[in-house]
Amino acid sequence: MKHSIPTISPETDSLKPQHPFHLIDPSPWPFVASLSVLILAIGGVLAMHKIDMWILRVGLILLVLTFIGWWRDVLREGDTVNVHTHEVRNGLRIGMGLFIASEVMFFAAFFGGYFYAALMPTEFTGHVWPPKNITPLDPFELPYFNTLLLLLSGTTVTWAHHALLENKLKETAKALALTVFLGITFTIVQAIEYMHAPFAFKDGIYPSIFFMATGFHGFHVIVGTIFLAVCWQRSRHGKFTPNHHVGFEAAAWYWHFVDVVWLFLFISIYCWR
Repeated sequence: MKHSIPTISPETDSLKPQHPFHLIDPSPWPFVASLSVLILAIGGVLAMHKIDMWILRVGLILLVLTFIGWWRDVLREGDTVNVHTHEVRNGLRIGMGLFIASEVMFFAAFFGGYFYAALMPTEFTGHVWPPKNITPLDPFELPYFNTLLLLLSGTTVTWAHHALLENKLKETAKALALTVFLGITFTIVQAIEYMHAPFAFKDGIYPSIFFMATGFHGFHVIVGTIFLAVCWQRSRHGKFTPNHHVGFEAAAWYWHFVDVVWLFLFISIYCWR
C-alpha cells in the first residue's frame, strides 16, 4: 500500500497571512455610524429652526448605540488571542496619539479666542477685561477644589498603571474605581458651579468663551470617566495583562490630556485677569 506524501499547493500557501496586521471582518458599523450622523445633522437643523426635536433625539440614540456596538466588537477583538499583535497595538497607540493631538488644536482655538479678546479689549467690553458687567468666579472656591480633584485623579490613574505593570490586578481595579469616582465628583461640582454662576451664556464674549471652553472640557471629563469605567470593569474580569493593555493605556493618555487642559483653563480663564 502506497502512502501519499502531503504537499502544500501554492493556493494553500497563499492563504497564510503574509503580515502581522489584523484585517477585520466585514462590519455594518461604518455604514450605521454614517447614517446616524446624517440623521443627527438633519435633526440638529430642524431643532435649531424649532420644527422638530424627535429626529435629533433619534439620531443621537442611534449614534450612541453605534458607539456601544462598535467598541464592543473592538474589545472582543482585543480579547482574542493573536489578533491585536504588537504591530496592531502600536498602530492603536499612534492613532490615539494623533486623536489627542487633534484635541489639542480643538482647545487651542478656545484659548486663542480668549486671549485675543483679553489682550485687545474693545468698546464692547468697556476696554477692560473681564468686561465691566461681568463678575468672574472666585478661582479659589469650587474651581480650586475641582483642580485638586483632577490632579488627584491623575495620580490614581498612574497608580493603576504601575500596579497593572506589576500584575497587581486587584490594586489596579481599586485605583481605577477611585479615579472614576473622582471624575464623577468633578462633573457634579462643575454642574453646581454652573448653577451658581453670576452670568449666563448670552451675557457677552467672556461668558460665551467661559462656558464653551469649560463646558467642552466637562464633556471630555464625562467621556474619559466612561472610558475609565469600562477599563475598571475589564480589569475586574482579568482582561488586562502587564504586556497587553493598550485600551487602558489609551484611557490613561486621554485622562492625562484632560488634566493638562484643565490646568491651562484654571490658570488662564479662572486666575488670569
